[in-house]
Amino acid sequence: MFKKIISTSLSAAFAASLIGSASAADISAAPAMRDMTTMEIISDMGIGINLGNTFESSGDWIEQWGDGTPNAYETAWGSPTVTEDLIKGYAAEGFDSLRIPVAWSNMMSKDGSYTISDKYMARVKQVTDWALDADLYVIVNLHWDGGWLEKLPTDHDNVMKKYNAIWTQVSDEFKDYGDKLIFESQNEELGWNDVWNQWSGSTNGKAESFGYVNEVNQSFVDIVRNSGGNNAQRHLLISGYNTSIDLTCDPLFKMPADPANRCAVSVHYYTPSTFTILTEDADWGKSAYTWGSDAELAELKQQMDLVKSTFVDKGIPVIIGEYGATKDNKEPESVRRYLTSVCEAALSRGGICPVMWDVTDLHYDRKTYKMKDTELHTNLLALKEKYVNKEPAPSKLMGDANKDGAVNVADLIMVQQFLLGNTELTDWEAADVIEDSIIDIYDMILLRKMLIVNH
Repeated sequence: MFKKIISTSLSAAFAASLIGSASAADISAAPAMRDMTTMEIISDMGIGINLGNTFESSGDWIEQWGDGTPNAYETAWGSPTVTEDLIKGYAAEGFDSLRIPVAWSNMMSKDGSYTISDKYMARVKQVTDWALDADLYVIVNLHWDGGWLEKLPTDHDNVMKKYNAIWTQVSDEFKDYGDKLIFESQNEELGWNDVWNQWSGSTNGKAESFGYVNEVNQSFVDIVRNSGGNNAQRHLLISGYNTSIDLTCDPLFKMPADPANRCAVSVHYYTPSTFTILTEDADWGKSAYTWGSDAELAELKQQMDLVKSTFVDKGIPVIIGEYGATKDNKEPESVRRYLTSVCEAALSRGGICPVMWDVTDLHYDRKTYKMKDTELHTNLLALKEKYVNKEPAPSKLMGDANKDGAVNVADLIMVQQFLLGNTELTDWEAADVIEDSIIDIYDMILLRKMLIVNH
């Protein structure tokens, strides 16, 4: 991944003999945003996995008993310290996308400014960089972090101030990243039972609760789009109403207005929760040991057809940001069947990217960097092979800095003017003819040699 450019000073004599005398300035440039629609991006995201119970780990006890470092939070819920090899392992196992849930309130200032800790931000960025360097798509979100968002209906202005402060800071920190980084507005917390209880049988408060959801998502888009850099064109993931498929497909849920028209919608799938979540009987349900009946498969089909007809068929792609099942007190074959079936139901419809929920010691081994269940792994890779259309990237015409389909003196002039700070490169990667992730005088030398040889 290209993150920065280090320019080298041009000697006046050499510059004069090559393309005219000038002195170069230090220039930084962001990776170009590809000419891809959000639908094309989501289709390219293949199969994904969550780095769960890691950066979203939260709790007052961590602050009280931890050592005050990001690592205290990162490891609080059982994860080992994340390493670059751990992240590379996701890509090596065939995953194309990594969702990184983040509790941004961890180590946040308490002076009312809601300033995110520099150390916490730097650690999230480091892991994000590792994932992008491994050629993974990355989703960074605002995850549940203490329940402060639940107070929005009764403390609206303060809650929105905190929400907006978080996304203002995150947007600024990542604004120069390329389009393989996606922001997600929230996790499952957009929806307020105190305003409208969906199980009550009443519609009292329903429109108001949906209104809050739509307001939060619109504020998110507005902040990102106005934050500069690549964020004007960044692909964004809009959290559905409690990420429930049924509620997100309700007409009261509105996708935010987006001048870039680059938004997808996020839903989760843990149906039925008696199988996916319950490990023993509870007062609200009886734990299920198996999954895969005709009725359960029909329910999965109905839900995926609903999200497809509501969004995908209207040009709005979907990411299933979480789907999964516990393995405790479950038939292993049923767990495999469930995960494989949900993944296939998403991929087979097109425009839907499935991102499996995973935590330490569940599906991916964070010590060996391998999937724990080889049969499940094989099944997921087979689905990727069957449904994910990975078109080969068009070959890059090295040296074609102005992207006009030819390499000539105009490209040489563009590189010179870029180093002088007078213009932007149309195609950054093509200008990096030495392929060292740096644009400097040596690229000009090689480009000049290319022109001499070709003419």
